[in-house]
Amino acid sequence: MIGRRGARTIADVKRSDSLARPIIAFALLGLLVLIAVALSGIVVIRRLATEQALNEARQLTEVSARVVERRVTNGLISGDALATGAVARVVGDAVLHDPIVRVKLWTRDGTIVYSDDTRLIGHTYPLGAEDLQALEGGGVEAEVSDLSQPENRFERKYRELLEVYTQIRAPDGTPMLFETYQLSASIAARRRELATTFAPVLVITLLALALLEIPLAWALGRRVRATQREREHLMQRAIDASDRERRRIAGDLHDGPVQELAGLSMQLVAAAEHANDPEDGIVLRESASAVRGSVRTLRAAVVGVYPPNLRQSGLSAALSDLVARLGARGIETELDVDGGPFGPEVEALLYRAAQEALRNVEEHAAARHVRVMVAQEKTLAILEVADDGRGIVTEDAERARADGHMGLKILGDLVRDGGGTLWVRPHESGGTVVRVEVATR
Repeated sequence: MIGRRGARTIADVKRSDSLARPIIAFALLGLLVLIAVALSGIVVIRRLATEQALNEARQLTEVSARVVERRVTNGLISGDALATGAVARVVGDAVLHDPIVRVKLWTRDGTIVYSDDTRLIGHTYPLGAEDLQALEGGGVEAEVSDLSQPENRFERKYRELLEVYTQIRAPDGTPMLFETYQLSASIAARRRELATTFAPVLVITLLALALLEIPLAWALGRRVRATQREREHLMQRAIDASDRERRRIAGDLHDGPVQELAGLSMQLVAAAEHANDPEDGIVLRESASAVRGSVRTLRAAVVGVYPPNLRQSGLSAALSDLVARLGARGIETELDVDGGPFGPEVEALLYRAAQEALRNVEEHAAARHVRVMVAQEKTLAILEVADDGRGIVTEDAERARADGHMGLKILGDLVRDGGGTLWVRPHESGGTVVRVEVATR
């Protein structure tokens, strides 16, 4: 049997929760945001450094191309030794300096007409679309070199290089592709330089945000908690007012119509005993029986409005009284209560939900058997009311709503207002299952 829990109100339970949990959650979330901002800043710095290094590589290549172009003769394309030597001297003197480690000159058909590594001169390799675009249209292109390509096999010892190319022309106007290979260490140097410049600003800004985050979270948490407490106080007052009103209505029904009809029933029985005409006695006894039936109905309504044994004896006893009403109507009932205690608010919600569900069974389901189950799953209190009736028919439900029967809607509103969840679904073997879940804390 479920006993009564300590008389703590909703506000008392909520008030006992510390602000530490939401503050910690807010702080952790803020920390994740700060980490994301920091990582984004690092990515931005790396991109800026890479772009700056590529721009410098383009500028260096363009200047080197103009220097080499002044020494190029038409004989270079045909492989003239003097022309090749003149280009080699200017490349060695003015171009091959850190970060440039390799220089190549290409013709349109992909032939390398000059390289500081003479093993490549005269070899032909297909040019890519960007290479051809730079050769035909000018401009300076830069990218990380693909050292797996056969034309780059002698540069693999450098592991990573920047490949920069632009157009130069022979004296007769023949375009050639001027290409330099530069050490990628310049990118790392630019990254370090930018990191040294911007990282302290980024770190100080993030630390300032972190220091402001905790007091801000605390202030917001206190404000939210104060609002929540006020709401809980108003909710508790509404619940107490509802209890008082239901208790008053139940008392008025019991002390008024119930007592009056009970007295009338006794008077009718007495009058039947002293009736001179046997037929009058029969009528009086039937009237007394009808009045007693009305008294039972009113007493059941009184229990439904304000079940006294819910608070006195617990949920199990209150549900027993509730299902007994169906037993009197010839409906076989089964009650299984396991778990708890759940606290007065939760138990009141489960009772009202069971009351409404059983009322629907009694009036609409045409069921022969009803099972009421209460259980506890971790922090949830579970109520299930399952019947073997005709089930939920859409047309009947719509007709019932049109006629003003709002049982399921009332039940749904009741459960939702109490912080629970309601499911209504067909039973596997026919009938309907009404399930209510509500958190116990």
